[in-house]
Amino acid sequence: MKIWKSLLISALVLVTTTLGLTTPASAAGAMGATVPAQAASTQNPGKVVATHPAAPADARTRSLAAASPGMSPAPGRNYHSDPGSPWVCASQWLCIIVWDYSVGKWEDFELLSCNRYGLSNWEDTGYFLDNQTNNVLSTFYDQGSNVLRTFRPDNQVHDQYWSPVWSIRNC
Repeated sequence: MKIWKSLLISALVLVTTTLGLTTPASAAGAMGATVPAQAASTQNPGKVVATHPAAPADARTRSLAAASPGMSPAPGRNYHSDPGSPWVCASQWLCIIVWDYSVGKWEDFELLSCNRYGLSNWEDTGYFLDNQTNNVLSTFYDQGSNVLRTFRPDNQVHDQYWSPVWSIRNC
């Protein structure tokens, strides 16, 4: 766990340095803590930049029987990203990543339109970054529509265990 945290922090420092951003004095690790995200430079106003974490430890062993994560209705944007690549979350978006075992990459989901999104094949730990405006309240729900987590925008990366989450409302 400590090695993973070190790699995540090192990657965050590398990306923020490369993009000309300020690295925080103390970067907290993931898994139970938030990882500081960096406000973007004047070339990218309103965007928050973090780094995609390393692949989960069991990524190779689970890839053969995996189904790709999905969301309905379709999010504003979704795409795959390599571990260690920049994770950019534009202003007004709720940005979420989950490991896609079927392709061996992070799958990024970016939610802009206010909606309740149903999830399919979301497993294990992933992350979210809320860069929405107007202090909206977002909610994660379980299979029975019970509230698992609520939060407001804070422009920080948070870890999330996705397996019990069946839907997300981003407003």
